[in-house]
Amino acid sequence: MASFFGRAIAAKLARTLHQSEDLFIPALSAVPVFKKQQTADLRLSISILRTNGALPASGDIQMQTEHLANQLKRDSLVQDIATGSAVINFTINRKLLAQKILEPLGTGHHGKIELHNELFNSLKKGTTLVEYSSPNIAKKFHAGHLRSTIIGNFIANLKESLGNKVIRMNYLGDWGMQFGLLGAGFSQFGSKEQLKENPLQHLFEVYVKVNKEAEHNEETMLAARDFYRQLEQNESRAVSLWQQFRDITVSEYQHVYKRLGVHFDVYSGESFHQERVQEVVRQLQNRGLLKTTEKGTGIVDLSVGDRSNVCTVLRSDGTSLYITRDIAAAIDREEKYHFDEMIYVTDKSQTHHFQQLFQILQVMGHSWADRCHHVPFGLVKGMKTRTGEVVFLEDILDEARARMLTNMSHSKMTKEMDDPEDTAQKVGISALIVQDFKGPLQGDYKFDWDKMLQAQGDTGVFLQYTHARLCSLIRMNDDIDAATFDASLLSEQSGVSVLQHLLRYDEVLYQSAQDLQPKHLLNFLLKLCHLTASAHRDLPVKGSPQQIAQARKRLFSGTCSVLANGMRILGIIPVDKM
Repeated sequence: MASFFGRAIAAKLARTLHQSEDLFIPALSAVPVFKKQQTADLRLSISILRTNGALPASGDIQMQTEHLANQLKRDSLVQDIATGSAVINFTINRKLLAQKILEPLGTGHHGKIELHNELFNSLKKGTTLVEYSSPNIAKKFHAGHLRSTIIGNFIANLKESLGNKVIRMNYLGDWGMQFGLLGAGFSQFGSKEQLKENPLQHLFEVYVKVNKEAEHNEETMLAARDFYRQLEQNESRAVSLWQQFRDITVSEYQHVYKRLGVHFDVYSGESFHQERVQEVVRQLQNRGLLKTTEKGTGIVDLSVGDRSNVCTVLRSDGTSLYITRDIAAAIDREEKYHFDEMIYVTDKSQTHHFQQLFQILQVMGHSWADRCHHVPFGLVKGMKTRTGEVVFLEDILDEARARMLTNMSHSKMTKEMDDPEDTAQKVGISALIVQDFKGPLQGDYKFDWDKMLQAQGDTGVFLQYTHARLCSLIRMNDDIDAATFDASLLSEQSGVSVLQHLLRYDEVLYQSAQDLQPKHLLNFLLKLCHLTASAHRDLPVKGSPQQIAQARKRLFSGTCSVLANGMRILGIIPVDKM
């Protein structure tokens, strides 16, 4: 949102220093709003240390800063110029800045914003494939899969908002020895009736039983190996049962993802790449990369110097492993989608797996391997429902909705609404997402139902409450036409602080795109909510003179628009009433 002013100040600096404007754009930023801010200023600053060689690196930086500031002239746009530590601050014409910020945001609150900042020009555009969620069929859908789902969804939303073509892929764990166990187990413990009634629960129960049986019964383990071998050899009976398990599981998951507001363009899986695996093995052999150990397993030696790094790609019986299928999948995706980047979202325990995957792709001659990235995340500790351990994601969503519904029914602030359960579900999911996104993704965190669902403080409930309150304000002042407004009437400190903060929105999205961390955007939105609460108290719309009411309504409409837009990028569905 600082684009117009950034370009103008960059031009001013470029003329003074006889350099290209583009050198200065990345060094410009909106000055953050600080607590106890006394002056109602709208300011941009330029960091001399980030001007990409436009200024000599040697010499006294502070003297250079002050010398440059003295050469710059004030005009109708820049009303004041001051220096800080290696920084020049520009105070912008308040009326002009308020107008330029609010005009593109319109008078509605739909949350769709066109982004035109020059900062985004440096970001690579193209096709981004994001692989996320990726639960294992018939196994427990644990907290890590929830994290992968919401983090991957955020990354896909962010990339899309910045103009990339995004392919959202769910790569199901639908192959491997677990299906040998499940196939063998179903003939022993399975029930077609229970499979129809509660598919995920029943498959999970069968899997638990057969695992216990296999621990002390060699025959069960042999039957499991035999079933998996039948699958790998494409025998019809085994494939038919496997296909049935897969279809009903995908159908169940789609229902849960819909509740989360998450969708996928492609449901893929390890099974899709079985034929390709043999081709990968041949390529590894032809390049002299595949070695056989004394135990008969196939390995690729990635060791460098005295650092041992050996990766097993085949079992002794010739069946494939997870990494073999991942190699085949990556090659297949590059050929099919011609991606400009591929992002895998999994927990940090798989970091070594992905390092080996990318290394193997490189040594196989696939130069595009450097466009593949792993976004790791930490563990969630203590995620339990009232009944105990979480088995499926649906248990968590049900609990979040139930607890939120209870909180809403006890609150005097709750408004009448058409579908309280739907609102409780959306707000409960917001609370889950906000608790998860507060810190760096790689950090572990302790799950806390009570803190998560608090209405006060930096929570998803507070975020939704602020959005609903702004929607209510816009509805209550429906008779006020804010299509045209006088920006000079937004002169109070609390209103200017909101504007100054809105100025940073593009920068925050740019920062998020650099490291794919949602905390930057979340913290921006939470601060916007606090600043909006102050402005809401100080700047009444109803009962104010017509022109002042128009300007204030436009400020709150624009704020609502940015809040809704940012929430949707995070994967939060904004509610209009609560």
